[in-house]
Amino acid sequence: MRRQSSHAASLARLFASAAVTTILAAGLGGCQTMSDITGSLSSSTSTSRAQAAPEDPRRAAEVYGERYRANPKDAEAALGYGQALRATGQRAQAAAVLEQATIAHPGNKALLAAYGRALADNGNSQAAFDVLSRAHSPANPDWRILSVQGTTLDKMGKHEEARRYYASALKIAPEEPSVLSNLGLSYMLTRELPQAEEALRRAYSNPRADARVRQNLALVVGLQGRFQEAETIAKGDLPADEAAANVAYLREMLSRKDKDNSRPPGNKAIVPVAALNQPD
Repeated sequence: MRRQSSHAASLARLFASAAVTTILAAGLGGCQTMSDITGSLSSSTSTSRAQAAPEDPRRAAEVYGERYRANPKDAEAALGYGQALRATGQRAQAAAVLEQATIAHPGNKALLAAYGRALADNGNSQAAFDVLSRAHSPANPDWRILSVQGTTLDKMGKHEEARRYYASALKIAPEEPSVLSNLGLSYMLTRELPQAEEALRRAYSNPRADARVRQNLALVVGLQGRFQEAETIAKGDLPADEAAANVAYLREMLSRKDKDNSRPPGNKAIVPVAALNQPD
């Protein structure tokens, strides 16, 4: 049990610290990175809000912040402000704003979903899972929320349970690359590398797959010792500067793995990973 909790702690640190290059900044389907981008979970109100929102997250934070301070009970303003705060890296403040909004509007699914995401951003995995469970229902499940719930379970070391959530998400959104990428990373975390590669190749074959999928596939191929193939995947058909950044990132992650393997037995960290796709 002590070893399992140690691995869970290592996993949480890796998820908090990984994804350092600009290639991981692209989101899936109008969503953000591991921390997010723009987009909504399910609400038509938030969809219309997103369409009218300033594209610059800092400007959005100013606009929605002003509206929110004028009327903290304005659900739309709170949602926009919380998402803008998350997009600018102000995660603790985003969680605080969205928490107050969910207290004022306990039945607002979009607010609950955004608050759950903010909790996940801050590493509060169990609380995030619980809040996200209230953001949709078995009668009306949301594949995006199911996928984020899967990532919170993976962070807690509950990999088999996480994969059931990914499977449920894929029933609603077949071959969705962000979900397949998360599934692949789940297998990577338990060192089931062939299964990880299979899921990530399925994700990579989808035209909507983002840069993280490429990075994750390159990483899992590299972890199996196929370094030249991994570098080819990392470079792809990208411009020279982006290709070089990808390869540098890949080598850094594989170097972490080599350092871990050189440690004495019983003191190995978990396999380094890139980033889970957690769409808004």
